[in-house]
Amino acid sequence: MFEKTEKIFDWCYSLFKKLDFNDTIASYLSLAINIVILSFIVYGIYLLCRFVLVTLMAIVAKRTKTKFDDLLISNETAKYMSHLIPLIYIYKTVPIILNDFTSWETIFGRLVAVYIVLLTLWIINSTLKAIRDHLKTKSEYSDKPIDSYVQVIMILLWILGLTLIVAKIFNVNPDTVFKTIGAVSAIIILIFRDSILGFVASVQVSINDMVRIGDWITMDKFGADGDVIEINLSTVKVRNFDHTTTTIPTYSLISDSFKNWRGMISSNGRRIKRHILIKTSSIKFLNEEELEEYKKIHLLKNYIEKKAKDINTHNQTHNIDKSLALNGRNLTNLGLFRKYLTVYLENYPGLNKDMLLMVRHLQPTEKGIPIEIYAFSKDKRWLNYEYIMSDIFDHTLASVSYFDLEIFEMPSGKNNFSEA
Repeated sequence: MFEKTEKIFDWCYSLFKKLDFNDTIASYLSLAINIVILSFIVYGIYLLCRFVLVTLMAIVAKRTKTKFDDLLISNETAKYMSHLIPLIYIYKTVPIILNDFTSWETIFGRLVAVYIVLLTLWIINSTLKAIRDHLKTKSEYSDKPIDSYVQVIMILLWILGLTLIVAKIFNVNPDTVFKTIGAVSAIIILIFRDSILGFVASVQVSINDMVRIGDWITMDKFGADGDVIEINLSTVKVRNFDHTTTTIPTYSLISDSFKNWRGMISSNGRRIKRHILIKTSSIKFLNEEELEEYKKIHLLKNYIEKKAKDINTHNQTHNIDKSLALNGRNLTNLGLFRKYLTVYLENYPGLNKDMLLMVRHLQPTEKGIPIEIYAFSKDKRWLNYEYIMSDIFDHTLASVSYFDLEIFEMPSGKNNFSEA
């Protein structure tokens, strides 16, 4: 194949020599024409490879039952391979085209070789990602640290690849590079400890997609609470919400705990999770006269009528003695309050009704019974989120007294003086 290629690129020089051009002009003119010819040939090879490896493979992948070929497509393995084949052709053709330009041949040949090594690493990386994604669909591998295995393999391959690149650029034996690295490794680790740790952390952060520029993260250890504005080898810069800047060592992102709010921002709502404390002594059963009074509350009218009917039917069926409120089934003011809050939240326009919404009891404490509102606001922007939450709790706090309930408050000096 390359003998025919040599004939293709040799005819230009022979033609110009027949036209009585001197050697220098003939060499430069034939070089220019050969570069154009090579460009067309390489582009044709690329189109053919892309059609075979990308287009046809995508069609075949849709018709096969296995998902592995779909994962190869989604991880762009075929796309990288369609670039590699024309690149190899260029690498083999460079010595022919630049035969009269030795220095150019050396430089350009080494650059193409470096690109081939990098492209090969990308192909291996995308293939390993496809294997990883495929294994994750298997139940027997679902609890295995497949990501870690892939990362270790890629680190080793990158070390090998970078060694080959250095050897190719400086035209030395790869064994010499390995021996040199081994001899000075202790000094390198000692001098560049922070950089090495930062490099490892950067790889981990990148591969695991732990932090991106623009993410809102919270890291109490370093006083960071804001948006990530820069990630480099050694540090991560966070612009806090008070417009100060916190610098975090990159390695701390994998050695310490931090909170990334990206999931909340990309979700359909921002969580509201807050409670109020109800005095236990204010909770009571409700009689019929009190229930009639509570029916004036619009959001509870239908619920009270239906619930009271069910309770009366149950008590009558079982001959319950209602001279004592404790007997049988009963409604309580706290239960009605919880139901009222639930209906109120279901009708509140600022909440996402497709996400979890509830009003619940928490464990009773010495300060009373916590009644917690758990819901998600549609608007995730901080200012609007705080407004929605405040609006809900303004209404909640003002509603408590209508149910003959009391909110727990720690006694103050003023209260003690008034009572005295």
